[in-house]
Formats: sequence, C-alpha cells, structure tokens
Amino acid sequence: MPRRRSESAAAPRRGARHGRHGRLGRSEVVRPPLAPLDGRIERFDVTIGAAVEFLRGTWPELQEVRFEIGALPLSSHADGIPRWHVDREARRIVLFRIPIERLLPPGHDDGMHRRIAIESAVFRAAAEYVGKDPWDFGDDHG
Repeated sequence: MPRRRSESAAAPRRGARHGRHGRLGRSEVVRPPLAPLDGRIERFDVTIGAAVEFLRGTWPELQEVRFEIGALPLSSHADGIPRWHVDREARRIVLFRIPIERLLPPGHDDGMHRRIAIESAVFRAAAEYVGKDPWDFGDDHG
C-alpha cells in the first residue's frame, strides 16, 4: 500500500503566477515567427530582386551592374516622368518606384498588373543598358 504524505509534510503551494521552479513568469526564448513583410514597398523590392536575379543569370553583361531603387527621379523629361535611369559609366541602373507603380493605365492598378509593370521596367532598363531589345531576354537567346 502506498504511503500518504500528511498535509503538514507537503510542500507549500505557490501562487498561480509562479512557474514550477518558483520563478516569476519569463518570456520564451524563441518567439513565434514574425508575420512576413507584405507591404507595397516590400513587394516592389522582392519583384525587382527576382527580375534582376533572372536577368543576371541570363545575360553576363549584367553581372557587375548595380540595380538600385529610388523613389522619384530628380526631374522629368519632355517624354514624361522617367521610370529608370541608366548610368553605364558607373555600371548602375536606378529604378524609380513611384512612377513605375503609380503611372499605370486606369483599370490596371491591381497586384498582378503592378507586378507586370515592375518586371517590365526592370527588363526595359536592363535592355537599354546592354543595348538590346527587351524581348531578347530569355533562355533561348543566350
């Protein structure tokens, strides 16, 4: 028959806010993962990165080119507001986020059309940099 402890021999009961080792509640070492960044600017950056990665794998001329993101160009041209700037001497292409995203035709301001506009701007800027047609960027043209 098992032995019973008497009430006086049992350990004193701690308050509900203490853990099993008598310490106050502590935060976990590993917290739940943060929600993915899903804002418009983050999606723009990810879309640019994916297009640039594809182009660098397709055209060796773009391996050493820096792709940068700017908010707005410093000035507009007679043709309108530029969506990118190519600087061959500095080996740099600057893509302007606001004109690319905001100057879409009416009725085309949804996520899919915005992504297409971003990728199109990257391809056209890269094509201008290497002096080729944007349609030449593809697996079978290398």
